[in-house]
Amino acid sequence: MPATAERVLITGGAHGIGAAIAQRCAEDGYRPVVLDREGEGAIHCDLADPESTRRALETALADGPITRLVNNVGAVFPHTLEEQTLEEFDAAVALNLRCAFQCAQALLPGMKATGFGRIVSMSSRAALGKELRTAYAATKAGLQGMTRVWALEAGPFGVTANAVGPGPIATDLFTRANPPEAPRTQEIIDAVPVQRMGTPEDVAHAVSYLLDARSGFVTGQTLYVCGGMTVGQSHG
Repeated sequence: MPATAERVLITGGAHGIGAAIAQRCAEDGYRPVVLDREGEGAIHCDLADPESTRRALETALADGPITRLVNNVGAVFPHTLEEQTLEEFDAAVALNLRCAFQCAQALLPGMKATGFGRIVSMSSRAALGKELRTAYAATKAGLQGMTRVWALEAGPFGVTANAVGPGPIATDLFTRANPPEAPRTQEIIDAVPVQRMGTPEDVAHAVSYLLDARSGFVTGQTLYVCGGMTVGQSHG
C-alpha cells in the first residue's frame, strides 16, 4: 500500500473481525493503522489502559490527521447478573467503551480541520438484550448512544458516525463465549433466519460501506449484520 494512501485507524485489528476489516480496508485502497497488543506491523499497546492508548494514538497521529476510525476492539465477559464481578464490568467499560471515546476524541480535531471524517464503532446485537451479557450489552449499547451524539455534533464538519451491530459471527471470541458443544450455541445458530453463522468478512463489508466517502448522508445509525436475528425485536 503506498504511503500516500488515506489512513484508517483500527483498534483490535490483529485478529478476527478486526483483521478482516483491516484486510478489506487495504483492498479498498486505504492504509490500515492497527492498534493492538500484538500483530505484525501494528502499533502495540494495551487498549484497556488509557496511558498506553494515549501513547499509541500520539504515534499514529505523528504523521498527520487520520480521517477514518474503526472502534473495533472489545471483550465479552459472559456471566449472569449475580455472577458478574465489578472487575469484569470495569474491564468491559475500559476496553469496549472508554477506548472508543478516547480514540474518537483524539482523531476528531484532524477530521474537523480536514472537513471530512468517518467513525464506525463496533456494537453488537447483544445491545438489544441477551442473557449472560450485562457488562457487554451495557457497553455496546453505550457505543450506540455515543455514536448518535457524535453524529449530531460532528455532522456540520463533514464527519459521520455510525455503528455496526454484528450477530453471531464465527470468530475465536464467539467460540470462547459460546462453546460449540453447548446447547445454547446451537440454539443461537438455529435462530438465525439465513440459517448460517456470519463471517468476519460479512462485518467488514458493512464497515467498508460506512467508511466510504460516498456514504456521507448516513450518520447516527446502527447497521445490524445479524442474518436477520434482530427482525421483530425492539430497537428502543
